[in-house]
Amino acid sequence: MSAALKSPDACPALVLNADFRPLSYFPLSLWSWQDTLKAVFLDRVDVVAQYDTKVHSAKFEMRLPSVVSLRNYVSHSRAPAFTRFNVFLRDSFTCQYCGSNARDHLTFDHVIPRSQGGRTTWENIVAACSGCNIKKGGRTPREAKMFPDRAPKRPSMFELNERGRAFPPHYLHESWQDFLYWDCELEP
Repeated sequence: MSAALKSPDACPALVLNADFRPLSYFPLSLWSWQDTLKAVFLDRVDVVAQYDTKVHSAKFEMRLPSVVSLRNYVSHSRAPAFTRFNVFLRDSFTCQYCGSNARDHLTFDHVIPRSQGGRTTWENIVAACSGCNIKKGGRTPREAKMFPDRAPKRPSMFELNERGRAFPPHYLHESWQDFLYWDCELEP
């Protein structure tokens, strides 16, 4: 199938902040072609790059944007949501006890067990493979002789975005390359 005949549904747009950095790396900040066109017509974004694919109406034709940048900067100063995904991202999808990255078997563990007064907070939860979680059970790290590689803490949005850059998406359009890896070291 040629690029000009590509379905619009196969044409998401990379969304950049006003500083031309992606809003997020993992998951990568993408909008559907419908949301992208709506933002273009509401004058909320600037089109940076386009696909060859076009959409038509009775009196209008337009190439679909592949990269857009927001006109107004969105601050990343807010605290990230405390979610299972963000805990895994903070811990690089790696068991904090044995170092394995068995994503299919990743759970989260209370460093200080709930049965011993531990709370479900950024500072007491780590990613753990199911084997280590079962092995540690309801014991403290000292009791189980199992200590997390990194002490759990609340990450900033910047830290989560930096971690997310290590996990490239399965699909990258060529027009996105300059905006995803612009601060990487160049080859001579």
